[in-house]
Amino acid sequence: MSRVAARRLEGEFHARVAAARADERVLSAIRLATLHKVTSRAAGMAELHDAEALRNLAAAIRRHALEYLPHYLEQFVDAAERRGAQVHFAVDAGAATRLIGDIAARSGARLAVKSKSMTSEEVALNDALAARGVEVVETDLGEFIVQIDADRPSHIVTPIIHKDRHQVAASLSRTLGRAVPADPTVITAVAREHLRERFRRADLGITGANFAVAETGSICLCTNEGNGRMTLTRPRVHVALVGIEKIIPRLADLAVFLKLLARSSTGQPLTVYTTLITGPRGSAEPDGPEQVHIVLLDNGRSRLLGGPAAEVLACIRCGACLNACPVYRNIGGHAYGGVYPGPIGSVLLPLLGGLERHAALPRASSLCGACRDACPVKIDIPGQLVRLRAESQALQPLGKRLAMWLFGVVAARPILYRAAQWLIRHAPPRGPDGWTRASFGRFAPWMHCRDLPPVPRRTFRRLWRDELEREA
Repeated sequence: MSRVAARRLEGEFHARVAAARADERVLSAIRLATLHKVTSRAAGMAELHDAEALRNLAAAIRRHALEYLPHYLEQFVDAAERRGAQVHFAVDAGAATRLIGDIAARSGARLAVKSKSMTSEEVALNDALAARGVEVVETDLGEFIVQIDADRPSHIVTPIIHKDRHQVAASLSRTLGRAVPADPTVITAVAREHLRERFRRADLGITGANFAVAETGSICLCTNEGNGRMTLTRPRVHVALVGIEKIIPRLADLAVFLKLLARSSTGQPLTVYTTLITGPRGSAEPDGPEQVHIVLLDNGRSRLLGGPAAEVLACIRCGACLNACPVYRNIGGHAYGGVYPGPIGSVLLPLLGGLERHAALPRASSLCGACRDACPVKIDIPGQLVRLRAESQALQPLGKRLAMWLFGVVAARPILYRAAQWLIRHAPPRGPDGWTRASFGRFAPWMHCRDLPPVPRRTFRRLWRDELEREA
């Protein structure tokens, strides 16, 4: 990709950010929700005997599973097929949608109900199935509102974090052709009534999976609304679209992640519905699908294994990094321009979708480290962002590259560094109190959200020298 194209894409990113920043109502809703989640997470983690030890264990399990992923994938496939499931591999998004479309065609499906799945968003599954004559109905309340509004999710866990109850009521009123009051209890009841009929008529149920257990061939689905279980049990055919990185070795390992997933996301001790499914229903079982298809999706993931970015695949999609991130809190999820927003999105989108297309995202961070501190599996997101920044340096405009080169030259040479300190110290302040609150030219956007304090009279080097002289 040329630098011109890269600059155009970066300009589009900045335009999305500007549009998001202009909508104070949305930003207010996002700040309120994320700050509440941060507080709830802290309270939930405090309930654990040793939260840090549990995080260390979860991180170790995920990294071990990724290191030996081919082995555990083979074990998962063998166990799942022994229990009657049909396992398929999809190398990319196109292969995944074709596989699922073929399954729908063979089963004669015309209506599919779908539980919340970021992986299906990644491959644009709904559009692909619609093109083959299959109606797909989102059954998670937030995803349902996103669907009827022709919108996109703006959070990994809370898809309509950017909407309030009045907007949700208006969406339902428009879709259902009757007035729905902006009362959460009524909204939920109306949505339940509407979706129950879809569950009754559905031929196909589609889910993702929070975890896939290699030992037993089981998939685990964690939801709070019960729609996941309806999607699993009511239709004749169940399809689970699962990223290959979701594999964990043993059923006993699942307990570790279940203690952390909901606490990291919403502060709950456990999601309301935690469902394990292992193959289709047996002859003596009254509920469950007649067919279970598990589509294991690569879509760029295997390229990361064994490399410096492999740890990113340990993500369990809890959304804790989004809630903790001051940048996400001030621009929302849509500004990122992809399926995965927030700090993890700033890493995943360049890695899976191409660094050239998403070169601006690694710089959409303050590198404060709040995301790393919140991550239940201890992914070093700031470190990954810094690495991606270095890799995308060649795509930056000439002026920015020259500025960074000049900074490197000055910072590596003590004489030049001291001279630069002297110049800054003697530059006239831009405010009567010595603070710099504005700038010009190319520095204006950078200074828009930064106030620089007065330059200290003595440098750190001078303070250190004085300290050594006092000790002597």
